[in-house]
Amino acid sequence: MLKTRLLHPGILAALGEAGHGAQVLIADGNYPLLTRSSSAAHRVYLNLAPGLVTVTDVLEVLVDAIPIEAAHVMTPDTGEEPDIFAEFRELLPTTRLQPLRRVPFYDAARGPDLALAIATGEQRIYANLLLTIGVVVPAELPKSAATGISGTTGALE
Repeated sequence: MLKTRLLHPGILAALGEAGHGAQVLIADGNYPLLTRSSSAAHRVYLNLAPGLVTVTDVLEVLVDAIPIEAAHVMTPDTGEEPDIFAEFRELLPTTRLQPLRRVPFYDAARGPDLALAIATGEQRIYANLLLTIGVVVPAELPKSAATGISGTTGALE
């Protein structure tokens, strides 16, 4: 049993293969995941029913699992800001939301850096989020990750 909030085996595997600069798409229920995400990305379908699971449900778990260096959001062509952006800001307090119109957002999500695309049952429109994975600073590593290295030779003990 894992002690983290993130338990989904497919998401864990995809994040384990991803690294700094890789991207994660969390898509709302209207997003055309098959045709508007990179074919090389792992695809996970969490869209059980309308409203289950939401984009913010997924984001709440991911913020504890990965460092997030950037967050792109899809904006309507009118330029109006969807209400869900306020929730994104609450969950990503140190990350500025970077707006992209619909077609440029689709293009970004089909790029080679997309490692994971997650479909949700989110019903709010323009609730799509493209996250860029940041760096885990060595001071943030758990003690157990550094205990097997000798301080003098750098060799494993």
